[in-house]
Amino acid sequence: AAMLALSRTISSKPALRRVALVVNRQFAGTPESEVVVKNLKEVQAKVHAAAQARQGYGKNVRLVAVSKTKPVEAIKAAYDAGHRHFGENYVQELVAKAPALPNDIEWHFIGTLQSNKVAQLLKVVGASLACVETVGTPKLARALDKAARALSASQKLKIMIQVNTSGEESKGGVEPDLCAELARTISKECAGLEIAGLMTIGAPDYSGCRSEDFESLRKCRREVAEVLSISEDDLELSMGMSNDFETAIGQGSTSVRVGSQIFGARDYTVKK
Repeated sequence: AAMLALSRTISSKPALRRVALVVNRQFAGTPESEVVVKNLKEVQAKVHAAAQARQGYGKNVRLVAVSKTKPVEAIKAAYDAGHRHFGENYVQELVAKAPALPNDIEWHFIGTLQSNKVAQLLKVVGASLACVETVGTPKLARALDKAARALSASQKLKIMIQVNTSGEESKGGVEPDLCAELARTISKECAGLEIAGLMTIGAPDYSGCRSEDFESLRKCRREVAEVLSISEDDLELSMGMSNDFETAIGQGSTSVRVGSQIFGARDYTVKK
């Protein structure tokens, strides 16, 4: 019944039709669901091993399973295996998926977020929105703050400041040299937000050896912690993806974002 209601909602809203196939695709109980669970356990084991092996950092690392373009049945397979943290890149996809899945899922928004879609994101996903990890401008921070305070006078929305550590024009985020000042602005002006940490995508790394972006993000954390007069340990580092998450963990990451190694190759014919 829930899926039928969701299908009607999608069909009545043109902007959501493009994600209908992602939401309604049959998946549960098929060999694909077994593959997702197998892959998830393998990645979880790698995350745990890398966290236990590193020196000078804590042993706890969050795994965010990036489920963009994947059907709700794939997410449900991982959920039924005990996983709770999932990442999505597109607002329209997330607002279609979230109502069809258990409300104790902790969603991480990890894509480009336009200010005019902020209210919709917060209203639909609600308390299940664990963190918006891609805040790179004062404008977006203010939009999130306004929407968060409109929904709750007491509950702050967790956000991460996205830092463009690689300097690539194709990547979002604030320049490293301006990160601390953005943190100061958010702390001063946005009472509805809580700065949970910093996030970077970094340059593509297929060798698993690149560490410059991770070093840059750690430096930004030191500067932000000083500006906010808090401990570095109070700020998370979201860095590391499918090709380099083990290296990132060794470099101090507290949260890694892994998609294709869990869910397989993505289908970009439906993405927004």
